[in-house]
Amino acid sequence: MKFQSFLKSIVKIENLPLPAETSQFKMSPPYRADLIKLQAERIKSAKKSAVMTLFYPNAAGETCFMLILRQTYKGVHSAQVGFPGGKLEASETFEQAALRETEEEIGVKQDTITVLKALTQVYIPPSNFYVKPFIGIVKNTPEFIKQDAEVEALLEIKLDHFLDENTLTTKMVTTPNGLEVSVPAYKLNNNLVWGATAMILSEVKDLLKASFK
Repeated sequence: MKFQSFLKSIVKIENLPLPAETSQFKMSPPYRADLIKLQAERIKSAKKSAVMTLFYPNAAGETCFMLILRQTYKGVHSAQVGFPGGKLEASETFEQAALRETEEEIGVKQDTITVLKALTQVYIPPSNFYVKPFIGIVKNTPEFIKQDAEVEALLEIKLDHFLDENTLTTKMVTTPNGLEVSVPAYKLNNNLVWGATAMILSEVKDLLKASFK
């Protein structure tokens, strides 16, 4: 999709209701609902973070958004695909954190980003984070600079590729009690995207489809 056409439609999402868990559960592990119930008390004191789904035109004028492949490290999100984003600093709002972390991790200046909509928060049990996602746009092709300490690679995803139903797949993961289960995932640029990132993308996808009508 050409970015100019995308811009004409995307403004509609500001007035669209969030599909929330209806969208998220399409891409959530089958055990998530039970796990969230068990974690109810832990969620109350969860750490807070924010991420950005950033849309922009590539050099050919096609609509894209950016995901990142995290570096390998001793942590639960090692070598996983996610959004630019991170933990809130003291006295910082979710939106401020999403903008700051986007600039730090992929080099896009905060003052070039227009935040269009806040999405539904997602709880991540392994790291005990409550994540607030945002949709943002940059009207010109950014000059990306990855933060080498945390980001292994930048993954430019074309919107048309993401919206293709053939990107839907599954991944085998181990549950907290040691069982192997199949969970829904996206295969984007030959990378498997699952868990909280896939759940956020599912809400983004449903909002975009509604705005394109």
